[in-house]
Amino acid sequence: MKKLKNALAGLLVVPAVAVGSALVGGSTASAQVDAGLDATGQQGSSPSLNVSQTVTAVVNWLLFFVGVLAVIMLIWGGIKYATSAGDASKVTAAKNTILYAIIGLVIAILAYAIVSWVSGTFLQGGGLSNPS
Repeated sequence: MKKLKNALAGLLVVPAVAVGSALVGGSTASAQVDAGLDATGQQGSSPSLNVSQTVTAVVNWLLFFVGVLAVIMLIWGGIKYATSAGDASKVTAAKNTILYAIIGLVIAILAYAIVSWVSGTFLQGGGLSNPS
């Protein structure tokens, strides 16, 4: 069982490092492209930071992480269920893990929908970003 946990931990580290390096590398590259040369060929100033876009991006990444974590827990619950060997307490624990992972996945999907709706309705629709 310890070997299985170590293998799963190794499988989780590689995607985490890949996503983290893509986030860091992607933001640096896009900042360099956005801050490129202006029409006169001079170095342009860096773009202004839009708070609502930044908050929405951070919330979306956090919700993505929660969704990935819920799927991993769902898989882990399935593995626990498959290896329970009919032991009632292990079966119950595995079913609870699966149930809570599904609940977490549903909450993450609903939270993403709510954040998308709020940012689309209030922040970009003129409600809060362009007060009259």
